[in-house]
This record gives sequence, structure tokens and C-alpha cells, in this order.
Amino acid sequence: MSRENVEIVRAGIEAFNKGDWDGALKDASPDFEMDLSRGVGPDSGVYRGDQVQELWSDFGEHWESWQIEPEEFIEAGEHVVVPWTSRTTGRDGIEVEARVTWTYTLREGKVVRVTYFPTREQALEAAGLSE
Repeated sequence: MSRENVEIVRAGIEAFNKGDWDGALKDASPDFEMDLSRGVGPDSGVYRGDQVQELWSDFGEHWESWQIEPEEFIEAGEHVVVPWTSRTTGRDGIEVEARVTWTYTLREGKVVRVTYFPTREQALEAAGLSE
């Protein structure tokens, strides 16, 4: 099932990069959560259901473009750990690059939770792995 989980996550990220919110959430469970509680700033918290699309739309209004470039997909049982680089361009042409790691939790072919981690090490530890 882990290989299938990786493909589900990969397809969701590809849809997200195209701005296809419905496609990005196609394999999300009805009780899907996005956990940004480890972040700083006004968006820190846990989002559920329609709140996720609202968050993405609000964030997107402040940026001209936003792309996620996964570095790898690490299988860990029901988790897929994805270190990635986010490249955004602001409305005034300012470019911002951020490296973070996300852990996707899947059950029965559905994404139930996506969790933000500031570092790869924290994400791997939470998924039961260590480097």
C-alpha cells in the first residue's frame, strides 16, 4: 500500500501546483485535516474541510505564483514524508524560497492528515523514522 500512498500524494501535489484545489483534495477523506500548528504567524493552526481551500485561496491572493518542488517521497507505513522546496513570487516580483517537510497520513487510500514540520528530522521522527 505504501507505493500507492506515494502515488496519491504525488498526484495531489501535481494538482495543487496547477491550482486545481478539487484535484488536490480528490483523495482526501471527509474528515481531512491540515496541521500547521508547528508554524509561526497568523496561519498557524489546524484546518479542516472547507477551511483548507479557504486557506489556500487566501494565501494565493498574496502571491503571483506558488510552486511546490518535492525532493523525495519517503514511505513510512501509513505516512509519506515529503521534504520540499516552495517557490513563491510576490505581487511585486519578490521571490521567496522555503524548504520544509510535510507528512501525509493515509488510511484506506485516503489522505486523512497533512502535517507541516519545519525540519526533515522532525517529520521523520514523527513518522517513526530517524536518519
